[in-house]
Amino acid sequence: MKKILVVEDEAAIREFVVINLKRAGYDVTEAECGEDALKIYENDSTFDVVILDIMMPGIDGISVCKKLRQQSNELGIIMLTAKTQEMDKVTGLMIGADDYVTKPFSPSELVARVDSVYRRVALSQMRSENKFKEEVKSGEFVLNMRNRTLEKSGKLIELTQVEFQIMEYFFSNPSMALSRTDILNHVWGQGYEAEEKIVDVNIRRLRMKVEDEPSIPRHILTVWGLGYKWEE
Repeated sequence: MKKILVVEDEAAIREFVVINLKRAGYDVTEAECGEDALKIYENDSTFDVVILDIMMPGIDGISVCKKLRQQSNELGIIMLTAKTQEMDKVTGLMIGADDYVTKPFSPSELVARVDSVYRRVALSQMRSENKFKEEVKSGEFVLNMRNRTLEKSGKLIELTQVEFQIMEYFFSNPSMALSRTDILNHVWGQGYEAEEKIVDVNIRRLRMKVEDEPSIPRHILTVWGLGYKWEE
């Protein structure tokens, strides 16, 4: 589950953020002040992303950001700022925040920013873990990072290098809706001159290989109007 900690002293804003992140599939924990946030993180450091309001009574968001970053380089941190807090935005980024969202913001902007930071965190975590283990598991599937192979219930599935990279991207972003552009940029590289149709072709090939019934996929699901996502 994608875990996120929301730290905001204004109850109405906090509720707005929490509701929209839960709708987007995140497991959300709330804190109404910096002190509570630090205590929560001390007891549970498995959060993927923290959203921090800059202006809070007691320990402010900048101080919380600094303390959290000292404890983890992989944690995703997003600051909530007001338009008048331009210098605070710069300060937050300088001490380790990954991004900021300026109030007022729309639900779609918030979720897009969080999704973007989460993807980076998940990929970093997977690569870090893979320094110590050769295999990444997802349900009945096992992706071997050294041999660059995929097995389903112990049976080897032959993949092209492109197909393997797509599967690696899926495994690092489970249940996350990935746009065709995201997949294109990740696998083929930024600035690669190609139509997004090339992604659809490779997805069709992958479904033929990994799905029991490719016409009724259970693992590589279409996100209409956007792209695809992976489910165990």
